Amino acid sequence: MSAQMHRIKVVNDISELVPILRAVDSQVKLKLVQRLADAWLTGEDVEREFGKEGAKALVFFEKLKLIDTRWVAREGRRQPEKSYHFYYSTVNINTTAPLAEVSEILAIASMPEKDYQKLEKRIFDAVGDPGRFFSDVAEELGMTPTRLKGLVKRSDKLEYRGHRIERFHAIPAT
Repeated sequence: MSAQMHRIKVVNDISELVPILRAVDSQVKLKLVQRLADAWLTGEDVEREFGKEGAKALVFFEKLKLIDTRWVAREGRRQPEKSYHFYYSTVNINTTAPLAEVSEILAIASMPEKDYQKLEKRIFDAVGDPGRFFSDVAEELGMTPTRLKGLVKRSDKLEYRGHRIERFHAIPAT
């Protein structure tokens, strides 16, 4: 019998709403979040139950640090397997922002995938292999900091590292 930890995701920056909203933007993601809130699942479990879309969502959740991981030994297996569980049980949204920024963030979170991919590619190309400072990318692309943050936080190909934007490289689960 293990006690369930109650963890709260605190959203202080308006751009942090994008990953929260994108974590449940499809039926597969919503059901996966619900399952991960109830149980620890391996990547194999997720792919079997939710298919390729579920496996892709799992990588996205891990990038956003929305899930906890641990290694589990399964009977009949030589190697332990990485398992996943949703990290937060509550979200506390505590932010104040100009209406224009809130509108921008909501537009980014709900933007059609085709339109988003064009913007993501521009950022991906501007960042390059070594990554670049956030302010340099924003200036080059003529984007407000809020817009750029929201677009990067939605991406499964880009991530923040300190004050830099870099291309995201998922760590294999093996």
